Amino acid sequence: MTGAVLSKRRILAQSTALARHLMAGRAAAIMLLTGAGMVAAFAFAPDSLVPTEPAQRIVRDLTLPALAPVAHAGGYWREERIQRGDTLGSVLARLGIDDATAQNFLRNDARARPLYQLKPGKAVRVQADDDGRLTALSYLAQGGELLTVKRIGDSFSAESAPPATAARLELRSGEIRSSLFAAADAAGLPDAVTMQLAEVFSGDVDFHHDLRRGDWFTVVYEVLELDGQPAGAGRIVAAEFVNKGNVYRAFSWQGPDGGVGYYAEDGKSLRKAFMRSPVSFTRITSGFSLARFHPFLQTWRAHKGVDFAAPTGTPVHATGDGKVASAGRQNGYGNVVVLQHNALYSTVYAHLSRFAAGMTPGAHVAQGDVIGYVGQTGWATGPHLHYEFRVNNEQRNPMTIALPAAQPLPAVALRGYLERVSVLSAQLALGHGVTLAGAE
Repeated sequence: MTGAVLSKRRILAQSTALARHLMAGRAAAIMLLTGAGMVAAFAFAPDSLVPTEPAQRIVRDLTLPALAPVAHAGGYWREERIQRGDTLGSVLARLGIDDATAQNFLRNDARARPLYQLKPGKAVRVQADDDGRLTALSYLAQGGELLTVKRIGDSFSAESAPPATAARLELRSGEIRSSLFAAADAAGLPDAVTMQLAEVFSGDVDFHHDLRRGDWFTVVYEVLELDGQPAGAGRIVAAEFVNKGNVYRAFSWQGPDGGVGYYAEDGKSLRKAFMRSPVSFTRITSGFSLARFHPFLQTWRAHKGVDFAAPTGTPVHATGDGKVASAGRQNGYGNVVVLQHNALYSTVYAHLSRFAAGMTPGAHVAQGDVIGYVGQTGWATGPHLHYEFRVNNEQRNPMTIALPAAQPLPAVALRGYLERVSVLSAQLALGHGVTLAGAE
């Protein structure tokens, strides 16, 4: 019995040792995988240490699709900006063009002359074949036409034509801290767009007196491109101006006649029948008053108009649609234009240095048309414009009188306009609460 018991104990001990050895091997495998950074990619499931089915290796030959070479007619377009001191030869060399025949054509063909008036910053675009021979060239000339040169066999052709025009939209926003122009410059807003902005809201905001620190503007406007190159700013598409807490919005709409107007969100015209000011961004030196000391006559008398100080030659614009009642010299007014707008309203523009072309009695003018230029004729001590707004031939203060509005959108256009407004309003909202630019 004693020997049998010892034999069983020995067998049990060996089995236990074998189990421990197997456990140790499994633990070592886990530690090895962990140390190799693979524990995240592998996990052990029950009964998975021994594969239930033998793995098979299968090798198959796959037929690859035929690869056809991609043909690029003339190669890729390359572009090089003209630098100061460049010649056509140096530009072509940087573009990798090695083509004496092409250079000879460009040097001698009269139609390629614009290439010898290279302006720094402008771009020359070319196509070339694998041997560096020119296959095509395009250059936007200073006159605005696009010069195109093409290889036809062993010769070349050149022609100039108006380039394709494209427009993309750009959003700018800024805060007024000193002046509209300062904030617009800080926002990168082109001057032409700034002038449009002031004109669009001129019926609601007096940009001479109403601006306050903290006012906001957001503008969506067109950026024009000719043949893929920047060509200046286009018109405002949508705009928002916050002045003294009041929010004004404007959206463009093109009518059947091709004319573009600006309207509020409900389709009412933002264009007043009259603009507040006939000159842009000047200062008022003398307002409407019943008692003012006249600097020329050196006496107290009524001043039933508004004087805008501006340099001689500054354009003067008609504040409303109408026709020329008179244009000539009248005593203290000097050179003066009187416009009759309807049976009720008329306007007076005095001290002009000269008249615009076509200012003859009976000639029709549209709001914004240039009718003359600031001067110092008549009873004037310095260059300025004297402007009067008359109702039934009686002078009224043009800066405070309630101006009549233009006609709203017709009902047939309103649905399409409102759909457009919903899209543009979302674009304007991108600038809300975001100071994209400011100016001290």
